[in-house]
Amino acid sequence: MKQFVVVGGGWAGCAAALAAAKKGLKVTLLERTDRLLGSGLVGGIMRNNGRYTAAEELSLMGAGELIAITDQCARHTGVNFPGHSHATLYDVTRIEAPVEEILRRHGVTLILQSRVTGLVMKGRRIQAVVGEDGSQFGGDLFIDAGGSAGLPGICRRSGNGCAMCIYRCPTFGSRVSIAARAGVEEAAIRRPDGAAGFFSGSCELEPASLAPHLVEAVTRTGVLVIPLPAELRRSAVEQSVEQKACRQYSAAAYKENIILLDTGAIKMMAPFFPLEQLRRLDGFERAVYRDPLSGGRGNSIRFSTVVRRNNRLLAPPVENLLVAGERAGPAVGHTEAMITGTLAGYNAWLLSRGAEPLAYPRGTVAGELVAFTGAKGHSLAGGEALYNTSGGALWEHLKKLGLYTTDRTAIRKRLEIAGLFNIFA
Repeated sequence: MKQFVVVGGGWAGCAAALAAAKKGLKVTLLERTDRLLGSGLVGGIMRNNGRYTAAEELSLMGAGELIAITDQCARHTGVNFPGHSHATLYDVTRIEAPVEEILRRHGVTLILQSRVTGLVMKGRRIQAVVGEDGSQFGGDLFIDAGGSAGLPGICRRSGNGCAMCIYRCPTFGSRVSIAARAGVEEAAIRRPDGAAGFFSGSCELEPASLAPHLVEAVTRTGVLVIPLPAELRRSAVEQSVEQKACRQYSAAAYKENIILLDTGAIKMMAPFFPLEQLRRLDGFERAVYRDPLSGGRGNSIRFSTVVRRNNRLLAPPVENLLVAGERAGPAVGHTEAMITGTLAGYNAWLLSRGAEPLAYPRGTVAGELVAFTGAKGHSLAGGEALYNTSGGALWEHLKKLGLYTTDRTAIRKRLEIAGLFNIFA
């Protein structure tokens, strides 16, 4: 049985591990920290705008298990907030356990607190990845799904310092890109101000620190929009939203209002907001941040570099390496990570059989996502936007092509024509 080694346990790595294990590969997933899902532990937004179509495509392709878990863990469905329709907000405090359970049920070997720092190479093939304790994990195929957040030095140079965020680099060590270590070409991504990368898009407030009427309102409806006084609109919050990875959240509504979402925590849709200013607002007088703990000043920096890959998610010149999630291009979001992770895991199985790996056909949301971000990935040094299926240039592209729909029958017909229906089942 062929061995597939997945480095990184976020949504992309979990999707890749599950897709490969379903096809019979022996899968080992190595995660640097003590928890799966990475940014999925502070995200929680699904099915908004084109992500609805993307999620339905993935499910109808036969890879809907992780989508189903987010639906089962939903706190709110059909939520509308500025620039977004029919969103599902999953509970970030409940989401991890069922994901771990389904991976183990499919035979995936999970090794947590296993930071990969090196490689054993032979020619253009990886033979093993090496942990910081010297342990080696050999395999036939490998995937870099390690994400793009940090390192702490980047957060200090290009952000506002280490935010002690969900990635917890000071505790578990910095992320290491095995693709870069293997010699795959990387390109730098810079914001318009010239700094590397973009800020993560939101931070969390401790519910018990807010006035009861605020907590009641947001937990009842899922969303609360609070207008900002003019003097606070000109503060650091306006600057911060211009530096966000999720570019659809940099619209005027996010500069003129505080927008809160209920994901189990109280999610504030700004990378950071000075605590002294936040506490001037009614109901926020005793507010404190949950995660990142430095949410009054900073947040994690992501997408400082992007890896060159093809539309099958192979990363030449290495012959047995795939990439997924944020390593696969400048695409932001849980659904986007699942789409690339599933394709990478499925292609690992095809490669193990000596078969030609798959590229999602154009004319599907999945196909446009992979092709669009692959083509754009190496043109971002000048501070262009990042991409996702719910906002920005890719979202406009999907609408222009007529691919956005909430009609499941229409989505199924499209996949049948493309030869993708139930392909991953």
